[in-house]
Amino acid sequence: MRVVIAGNGLAGIITAKTIREQNPDVSIEIFADEKYHYYPRPNLIEYVAGNISYARLFAFKEDWYREKNINVHLNVPIKGIAADKNKVYPASGKEEPFDALLLATGAHCFLPPFKGADKKGLFTLRTLEDAEKLIAYAKEHTKVVIVGGGLLGLEIARALKTRGAEVRVVEYFSHLLPRQLDEPAASLLEDLIEEMGIKVHLGKSTEEILGRESVSGLRFKDGSRFEAETVIVAAGIRSNIALPREAGIEVDKGIVVDDFLQTNRSRIYAAGDIAQHKGRLYGIIPATFEQARIAAVNILGGKTKYDKTVPSNTLKVVGLDVTSIGLVSPEEPGYEEFRKTDREKGIYKKIVIRDDIVAGAIWIGTKKGVAEISRCITQKIKVKKNKESLLEEDFDFSTL
Repeated sequence: MRVVIAGNGLAGIITAKTIREQNPDVSIEIFADEKYHYYPRPNLIEYVAGNISYARLFAFKEDWYREKNINVHLNVPIKGIAADKNKVYPASGKEEPFDALLLATGAHCFLPPFKGADKKGLFTLRTLEDAEKLIAYAKEHTKVVIVGGGLLGLEIARALKTRGAEVRVVEYFSHLLPRQLDEPAASLLEDLIEEMGIKVHLGKSTEEILGRESVSGLRFKDGSRFEAETVIVAAGIRSNIALPREAGIEVDKGIVVDDFLQTNRSRIYAAGDIAQHKGRLYGIIPATFEQARIAAVNILGGKTKYDKTVPSNTLKVVGLDVTSIGLVSPEEPGYEEFRKTDREKGIYKKIVIRDDIVAGAIWIGTKKGVAEISRCITQKIKVKKNKESLLEEDFDFSTL
């Protein structure tokens, strides 16, 4: 059997690793856009911060690929797919047949149509090449504005602050991490971040990147302006769907897959940031792990279904733990919400409950109980008698 994988990010590599663990004889060929072997994207933040070396970026040494007999073609992206012929056409010019094809080409950073977005000093951060360019530029251009107060924006802000930059974060919405936190949690987080010397500005819509050839500042729709020498846009991602669309593979916002992570072409699968399951694109590491493993099983002839992944994110900002799991800001009736706040200690806890089952949780300032409350959510454990007690520091989760 010959398996071809498009993309050597998390989805592609975990699929290849899982296939090899289950079958030593399958031929695995990976075609990668980048010239680098797989590195976990969170490592880019630590690299930008100067906390890890270049060598520590990568998940596996080159020997690992040889030992596992996984052939990776670096800097050789797939440029065409002939789904009816079971062939792909890499940039090398040589056609490659497949018995199964996994599309794991991920996503790219979304750059809103700002006026002046072509100026030198404007960055996004998605790849190692992006990180190298940002590090080099920000050394001499230390007045930084991050456009976007989501997970990536705050992580970049922390990284550049570690390097000694003067950092501002501007967010379109009325509070930070609008997908992960409610307003009380975001308010506490904002205070803690500003105590670290990172300035936060909410409800600001960027209209123009100022400057002649290089960035000199930003202008917002309310007429206000900030000076800036470096601007990083962290405004979300968009799936790379041009290639599958041209091949006649069904796409929407991502590649449409069924419960077996199969596309509308029986031998072609998708996983990771590019896969859209039941109308949803996840864009989070836990979902990519789960999808990659299930895709590998099914490529080998299994019939394992992918249901869904409970959204779970953990952010680390200069020693500050922020965890968001599941549904944290319900808009429908029928949910109960319980909170506990200690602003002096920088601690905030919240659980969202429906029908005596925890549907979501926010934990700020502590890791204690995070694993246990996550288990309650994923396993749908009944908590009828212990609702408010779950937020206590000394609650014994083994009693559930």
